[in-house]
Amino acid sequence: MSFDNRFVELDKTHHDRAAFECGENELNVFIRTQAARHMEIGISKTMLLPASVPLSNGKCSICAFYTIAPSSIRRETLPASLAKKLPLYPVPVFLLAQMAVHTEYQGKGFGKVTLIKALEYLWNMNAYMRAFAVIVDCLNEAAEQFYKKYGFEFLCHHNGRTRMFISMRTLELLFLSKK
Repeated sequence: MSFDNRFVELDKTHHDRAAFECGENELNVFIRTQAARHMEIGISKTMLLPASVPLSNGKCSICAFYTIAPSSIRRETLPASLAKKLPLYPVPVFLLAQMAVHTEYQGKGFGKVTLIKALEYLWNMNAYMRAFAVIVDCLNEAAEQFYKKYGFEFLCHHNGRTRMFISMRTLELLFLSKK
């Protein structure tokens, strides 16, 4: 499977969601059955890296995807050094709700590329709709280690998962230094 050179918004008429396989059932089910519906009702947005050559059914395979949504956190969940600077009401954040790479592309740097594209997208969105940080709820220990490697910090435990965050200030340093 060869891939396109840019992430695009999920379009169920053009992207083959049924064949996506990343090795994590929860993520497979999400892209196959929930992502398009969540976009239709306005609760999240899924961006994906499509294959460059359509399948026999005319649809393109999905090489990788990420899903984002607006969210908020209580300031008490943040480290004290950060929390003291924030208001008492819920703090706006972006949620990196889902992220996965097709098994054919795992171990080839596509996870890093997908994460960078998601963070870059959210950094650009932050110019229009401000947020304090990007949060992620880790599916498992491997996901925790992955996000930690790229600068995410422990935030709290949430719904049985480890919640991690990276501040928009950190993303500012990352993306403004690239220019």
